[in-house]
Amino acid sequence: MSSVIKKTESFPYFGSVFDDFFSKDVFDWNAKNFSQMGSTLPSVNVKETESDFQVELAAPGMKKEDFKIELNNHILSISSEKKEEKEEKKEKYTRREFNYQSFTRSFSLPDSAAADGIEASYKDGVLHLMIPKKEVAKTKPKQTIPVK
Repeated sequence: MSSVIKKTESFPYFGSVFDDFFSKDVFDWNAKNFSQMGSTLPSVNVKETESDFQVELAAPGMKKEDFKIELNNHILSISSEKKEEKEEKKEKYTRREFNYQSFTRSFSLPDSAAADGIEASYKDGVLHLMIPKKEVAKTKPKQTIPVK
């Protein structure tokens, strides 16, 4: 037995919106790159070592001046906003192009992070952040306790 689905051509976009809404997991934001919405969300790697947390954010084609990094109540926010406008004038026409890109990534820092020592650098399309750990949170070396 097969089912028949009738689509109307008077509102073709209307059907695809509902199809997308009900066929996709709306609350699964982790695996999205937002390309269907016309923007991208940079990928992030977070690595924990004995002495710090290392964050790498892939953002090729940007400059270090394009980033804004803020810390507020143990929430680390990395954002960027880039606007470009080009205008070309010819005899009978003017061509104008606009480009706008922006993103924000926010991370809740653990209590073991020393927020006052965060360092950031940008090289080869990757933003690197080093978030040191507090002294008490660092892994202590193994020690032997003598029996008296």
